[in-house]
Amino acid sequence: MKTDMTRYLPILTWGRAYNSSALSNDLVAALIVTIMLIPQSLAYALLAGLPPEAGLYASIAPIMLYAVFGTSRALAVGPVAVVSLMTAAALNNIVEQGTMGYAVAALSLAALSGVILLAMGLFRLGFVANFLSHPVIAGFITASGIIIAASQLKHILGIDGEGHNLLELVISITRHIAETNWITAIIGILATAFLFWVRKGLKPLLQRIGISAGLVGVLVKTGPVAVVVATTFAVWVLGLADKGVKIVGEVPQSLPPMTLPSFSPQLLGQLLLPAFLISIIGFVESISVAQTLAAKKRQRIDPDQELIGLGAANIGASLTGGFPVTGGFSRSVVNFDAGAETPAAGAFTAVGLAIAALALTPLIYFLPKATLAATIIVAVLSLVDFSILKRSWDYSKADFSAVFGTIIITLAMGVEAGVSAGVGLSILLHLYKSSKPHIAEVGQVPGTEHYRNILRHDVITDPNIVSLRVDESLYFANARYMEDKIHNRVAGEKNIRHVILQCSAINDIDLSALESLETINERLREMDVQLHLSEVKGPVMDRLKRAHFLSELTGQVFLSQFDAARALQMTSDEEPASPIVAT
Repeated sequence: MKTDMTRYLPILTWGRAYNSSALSNDLVAALIVTIMLIPQSLAYALLAGLPPEAGLYASIAPIMLYAVFGTSRALAVGPVAVVSLMTAAALNNIVEQGTMGYAVAALSLAALSGVILLAMGLFRLGFVANFLSHPVIAGFITASGIIIAASQLKHILGIDGEGHNLLELVISITRHIAETNWITAIIGILATAFLFWVRKGLKPLLQRIGISAGLVGVLVKTGPVAVVVATTFAVWVLGLADKGVKIVGEVPQSLPPMTLPSFSPQLLGQLLLPAFLISIIGFVESISVAQTLAAKKRQRIDPDQELIGLGAANIGASLTGGFPVTGGFSRSVVNFDAGAETPAAGAFTAVGLAIAALALTPLIYFLPKATLAATIIVAVLSLVDFSILKRSWDYSKADFSAVFGTIIITLAMGVEAGVSAGVGLSILLHLYKSSKPHIAEVGQVPGTEHYRNILRHDVITDPNIVSLRVDESLYFANARYMEDKIHNRVAGEKNIRHVILQCSAINDIDLSALESLETINERLREMDVQLHLSEVKGPVMDRLKRAHFLSELTGQVFLSQFDAARALQMTSDEEPASPIVAT
């Protein structure tokens, strides 16, 4: 019972060993991440089409719950760019932005996503995320980053604009470009340029003037806060809100409210697919970051428990005025670099954000939306990586097709279509690759017991024996391909008496593949050719023994390819070989 409690409540593990050293490190990390998260949370709420305070609310309870249920010591949970964009894309198709129904739909989407993640964790379904290949994820995130950046141009220019894909956004912005508010544009462009400079140029400058590395890191991370303070002060002092500069306005000065999602079957039905897609994308992004950071300290991440932690975080967001959340890359890296040792750093961050929600919200009344848009643009453009196209093209044309297809579909049709296409293309790519497994004819390397591809090595072969190595598990999609390959090799060769199927790379044989093996066995029997198996793995052998295939096999099952070839070479065409059965 104790083991089960520890598994589902990781806080019981790291909490017992918590000490003053970990406390001081976590407090420092929390302070730095809190400073970074205040403008970022406001910006991602804007991206999701929600009031800015929703970003703060979505960064408090979820972080606290993840600290209890999550297994990563450094993952920082909250609103992230891609999930915020997917939230807006899902809700804009259902309810009108800015209405109470929109906020309730956001709560419902978070709740539904939380339930899906929680169920996947409890039933150990973390493997579902593997249906999205990493190249396809990179393509989707790249395309999403472009759409997000394009969607924020309307705030940078102070104009109206709408659209769920790149084409719609470009057309909408082009139509309204003449309405540009030049004061807003100046603020937005300067803020964007400053934030880019902070990322690239501030660190070398501070290092040149002799500031310590630790302080340099803190100052670089506070760049967004500096631009928020500067632009807010400028709008207030110069009265720019009266000149058309759109500002955040009044933000409630309170802790997250207690809220409830909708239980309307109609609304939940409409949100089910978007919630599933958000859950998968959010989990993939979160687990990738968590495992990367954990590897640096040789810590362990439990994917199924991560699903539970993220599920609890999203349910918490739905009950406290938030929207869907996941583990963010940039904030988690900052948390890690700042020295966070346990998930308590996240809990302290939540306390800092709660204080900000209570005490600092009046100070952002004059914060221009262009500044928040600049924060988003700079954050998401770092996710854009077109080098994946060249790498995939050089390595695998099939992978390139999947990546390129995901990018084009996402840009042309929006993020929901893009992630659906990504899942579909990942599955199709796997089926395509495994449907035509590499089947090599092998021969003996002189002076050894090793067998290698006859096209790559100088090997010894026997004209009466064909040895084939199948480098893939056998299942319904590739069974016929293997049938045809063996038939084409043997047909027309009168001297062939034995076919040895080397099974060293075969981890599974499903029922369709078993039927294909039976067909191959029967066809070879009619050609007066014996079928033999070698190097069959134990679990595969166990399954074959439960069928009638072995009793009908014309040949034998050998422990190794060398044993098979030696035994068959020592026998005449009329005398059966002595079997050496695999274990």
